[in-house]
Amino acid sequence: MGVTEPRAAASSLPWKHALRKAARPCVFASASFLLCMVPASALAQLGTAGRGIISRSPPGAPLAYSDPQNSAQQTLPAKGSASVAGTVLDVSGASISGADVSLIHEDGTQLLAMVSEANGEFNFTKIPAGSYLVIVNAKGFAPFTSVEFAVAVEQAYEVPDVSLSIASANMEVTVRPTELIAAEQIRAEEKQRLIGIIPNFYTSYIHDAAPLTWKQKFSLAARNTFDPVTYIGVAFSAGMEQATNAYAGYGQGAAGYSKRYAAKFVDGRSGAFLTHAVFPALLHQDPRYYYQGFGSVKSRLMHAVSSAFVTRSDRGRTVPNSSYLLGDMCSGALSNLYYPKANRGANLVFTNAAVGLAGRVGTNLIREFLSKGLTTNVPGNGIL
Repeated sequence: MGVTEPRAAASSLPWKHALRKAARPCVFASASFLLCMVPASALAQLGTAGRGIISRSPPGAPLAYSDPQNSAQQTLPAKGSASVAGTVLDVSGASISGADVSLIHEDGTQLLAMVSEANGEFNFTKIPAGSYLVIVNAKGFAPFTSVEFAVAVEQAYEVPDVSLSIASANMEVTVRPTELIAAEQIRAEEKQRLIGIIPNFYTSYIHDAAPLTWKQKFSLAARNTFDPVTYIGVAFSAGMEQATNAYAGYGQGAAGYSKRYAAKFVDGRSGAFLTHAVFPALLHQDPRYYYQGFGSVKSRLMHAVSSAFVTRSDRGRTVPNSSYLLGDMCSGALSNLYYPKANRGANLVFTNAAVGLAGRVGTNLIREFLSKGLTTNVPGNGIL
């Protein structure tokens, strides 16, 4: 037994050595097989473990790797390769330069903006792919908004039909009190003078003139009655009566002329206030003559003559001219207080009324056919 055991041990040495030599190729083959079974992504993560950070994840979950340098680059807005162009035109096809053109993203944010060139063209370059619309604004034109369009990568998109229409006029209506409008018109009428001298305040060349308030009627009557030129007219009329010895009871000489001058002055002032202020205020009538200025001579003649008998109410209706008739009658009645006794009575009243009526007809004819060409500061065109 003792002899055979050493032999067995000795004899086993060559076998173990042969086993080791046979095992080496098996180990290398097993390792190669395992490496083939490991995913390539896992090997990449292992190879870059020194540069990146491997996050701890639950077993079986994919490994998340973040590169700080690459993350910073991803926050920057990426430039695209597409472009959006067009030409701003008006409805006639002419180009519009200087128009404000904005490229709007589909979410409503403005991406880019520019001004159209001299030929009306615009071109947005390096645009990312996506959906956009174009808004164009130009002075004097209505705003333009295109339909939404999609732009692909490296596409050169042409915006069709960028045609601007003329902006609709914005009308602003200012409502002012009628009294203020009438006051402005009165100030204009008070500048009207025949040959630049004789007052022509009661001729309205504006057909739809604003009605006067009672205060404005008295103010205009005072302005016309006490105008310096009226004193010259009174002096001339008194001189004519003196020369013809009208109202002989006044006598001649300076005393007679003074009485005639005073009588004519009172006649004129009382008649003017009664016919232009007192009765028009009480009866709500307009004391002015409204210039027609068009149509045949016959129609204008009828308008001038009839205006002595009819007038316009403060509401714009045609009514009998009661203010002139009553004013002349009352003025004639007052004249019985200072005319010579031989000339007083009803005859004086009707004579003054007839003279006043005839004078009004004659004045209206001058207003209709001569006054506009001879009057300074005529507003408007006087056409109905």
